[in-house]
Amino acid sequence: MANNPIINMLKVKELRERIFFTFVMLAVFRLGSVLTIPGINPQALTAFFNSQTRGNAFVDYMDFFAGGAFSNFSVFMLGVMPYISTQIIMQLALIIFPSLKRIAQEDGGQKKVAAWTRIGTIFVCLIQSVAVTVYARSIPDAIMISNRVLFNAIVMVTVTTGTMITVWMGEQITARGIGNGVSMLIFAGIVARLPSAVWELGRMVHNGDINLVFVVVVLIMFVGIIALVVLEQQGQRKIPIHYAKRVVGRKMYGGQSTYIPFKINPSGVIPVIFASTFLTFPIQIATSFASNVRWLNKLATFLSPTGWWYNILLVLLIVFFAYFYTQVTLNPTEIAKQVRENGGSIPGIRTDKTEEYMQKVLNRLILPGSLYLAVIAVIPTVIQNLFGFPQSISMLMGGTSLLILVGVDLDTMSQVEALLKMHHHDGLVKKGKLRSRNL
Repeated sequence: MANNPIINMLKVKELRERIFFTFVMLAVFRLGSVLTIPGINPQALTAFFNSQTRGNAFVDYMDFFAGGAFSNFSVFMLGVMPYISTQIIMQLALIIFPSLKRIAQEDGGQKKVAAWTRIGTIFVCLIQSVAVTVYARSIPDAIMISNRVLFNAIVMVTVTTGTMITVWMGEQITARGIGNGVSMLIFAGIVARLPSAVWELGRMVHNGDINLVFVVVVLIMFVGIIALVVLEQQGQRKIPIHYAKRVVGRKMYGGQSTYIPFKINPSGVIPVIFASTFLTFPIQIATSFASNVRWLNKLATFLSPTGWWYNILLVLLIVFFAYFYTQVTLNPTEIAKQVRENGGSIPGIRTDKTEEYMQKVLNRLILPGSLYLAVIAVIPTVIQNLFGFPQSISMLMGGTSLLILVGVDLDTMSQVEALLKMHHHDGLVKKGKLRSRNL
């Protein structure tokens, strides 16, 4: 009993406080997801969405990332998506404009970039909140405020404030809780919708809308995908490094061998989140204004989450962001520089070729890793088209949700494990049960 990891987690004061703080923040996030924006009639929303027997692909797509908050027209209906979109734009700007990169590398530069990202998030929220007002007017009896200007102002202020609160909560979870805060909020939204998806699936099987055999096949796929995601997340390519002996004063350093672990998928689930978020903004704008603008109507049809063009773009963006994010967070130039400065070298590789070799290894890992992510991400479309599953269920039981759930879970487990070992406790899993595969 003394080695029970749950009891050990509760014994460590720092870990206990972090877990409690995370649960409080997630509870507040879920509460805000059901608080309807002032001026919106929740009964009209319920009647409208219940009348759509085949569901609404756009709303199901937005609800997937907002944890059901979008269909509720809640204060958190946009979730953290505008913030992630702005982060992508800012990271691209740092690469395109060298002057911005120099500012970011200065003392306090990262704080400036973070502040610019928050300011940019406000502008993105205001644009998306205008689309929300247009979409609300397409729902019969949804608006209870007759003054158009007043209603637009209330929605824009409420939605923008709600998004900035979720961003703040995400940052607080990262600093004072467990796991990456923004990812945890997305994780919580997906988990919160799983029970209703399972209930809906059971109801459809009972009514004969879906064949039970198809459900069993999908569940087997579900378990298999989880195993493959865990395998892919834990896989590593180890680059051996040998440090030459050197004398500093009267002491001798070096003369040892170690390795640099490169994951099969160095960027984790970030490419999937970035790619999906990147598509969210044009989909929302196009769908909201589709009834008034002909070319936006065509764009909304083109980018429909149930269509193949959306999934083709999703695959291409996942591959792009896998390369992009890996270069930002795992720069071979910087790694090679640190290895050389410490007297290290890769056996069989010339010192001046260290950077080139590491880049070559990364390129060989990123492409298959990103394609692996992309294949898993398009599984919901395959399930929906082959077995007739509704989008609301296929998205939650499909690839993107599993990638996010497993990726965030593994990341959180590693942080908990590190805190337990720092306080001289056993980890969550006994040695040998959860180890990285050396490829």
